[in-house]
Amino acid sequence: MNQKAVIFLADGMADDPLAELQGKTPLEAAKTPAMDAIAAEGASGTFLTLPPGLPTSSDVANMSVLGFRPELNYPGRGPIEAGAQGIELGPDDVAWRCNLVYASGDGILRDYSSGHIDNETAAALMKALEKEFGSDKVTFHTGVSYRNLLVLHGREFSPAVNYHKPDSSQDLPLADLVLTPADDSSEARHTVEFLRDLEERAAKFLAAHPLNAGRPSPANRIWPWSPGRRPHLDVFSAKYSGRTGAVISAVDVIKGIGRCTGMTVLDVPGATGFLDTNYAGKVEAVLKAIQTHDLVYVHVEAIDECSHLGDLKLKLQAIEDFDAKIVAPIRAALAGQNVNFAVLPDHPVPIKLRKHTTTPVPLAICGPAVPVPDCIQYFSEQQASQGSLGALAREELVRKVLGL
Repeated sequence: MNQKAVIFLADGMADDPLAELQGKTPLEAAKTPAMDAIAAEGASGTFLTLPPGLPTSSDVANMSVLGFRPELNYPGRGPIEAGAQGIELGPDDVAWRCNLVYASGDGILRDYSSGHIDNETAAALMKALEKEFGSDKVTFHTGVSYRNLLVLHGREFSPAVNYHKPDSSQDLPLADLVLTPADDSSEARHTVEFLRDLEERAAKFLAAHPLNAGRPSPANRIWPWSPGRRPHLDVFSAKYSGRTGAVISAVDVIKGIGRCTGMTVLDVPGATGFLDTNYAGKVEAVLKAIQTHDLVYVHVEAIDECSHLGDLKLKLQAIEDFDAKIVAPIRAALAGQNVNFAVLPDHPVPIKLRKHTTTPVPLAICGPAVPVPDCIQYFSEQQASQGSLGALAREELVRKVLGL
């Protein structure tokens, strides 16, 4: 009988030991009996999610967890999220992730999310930008909260542009964060000039928009980053011997990876990407999907967001919510079935740095794929490296949990 699997992906959960937690990491300090049970009943190890030379971003990390080898075919975050939205990119289109951000009057990037702007306000601002600046050269597309898209149309544009990841650039001067050409082509230079001009005109427009009036972190700038053309990624079922996969997430980057690789993407009403997400809806979606799919990938974004905020209390809450509201009920509902369970973050976001780092993340697997448990009793960064799984990378996780 084919083995099935649920991968629990806790975005940004890994961290460093903190003095205020008596030398523990937030994961080690939080109450996580369900994740600890996976470690105690199975085996632990580490997983390399961010290969050298690539952006330290969630698209790269989650592609790696699913075995899609971003070091060989990374398309950029913009086109992945365009795939999630069903935006058909032409061969000459360049898609960009486009954050709505807040910059203070002294020219400092203060908030990559404009105070985690609500969906309704963000959508209205993106529609206003499209009406004001949209043309046959550029279009604006609404996403979730601050996570939106901008698409450039035409051979005159290039994705060969150096950019700064906004959630890694908070409290830095805008003057140090400008786009620059990544090669000597006229297309790259033109793209930079076009976008710099668009950013400044959009900033004036957004600063005067009534929806930003009175907001402590107004969405007063657009932030284009991670560009690319139409992606061409491996198909999940072809890569994994005909097995099928499903993805459950609130955010377009994960949905986009699923859609671009032929996985089933299940939308959950009320999934927000933050602490108020619909945990129960995600559990229901997982239990439904595992009946008809071999692997279900359930992704929760809230821990990452709390980490970028630098809020330790919220990060601890988000970790405990993930354990109690996602991992525990799914494991209980599927107990005794031929299902493997794996849990890991996609990358670290140390609370003191508020940005992604490249350290391999902790991993634990239990179920038929691990007939002999190791000695690890708790799921943690410091213990995982001593587990019997060793250091995994590339396709090794998915192949192991599917029994391939």
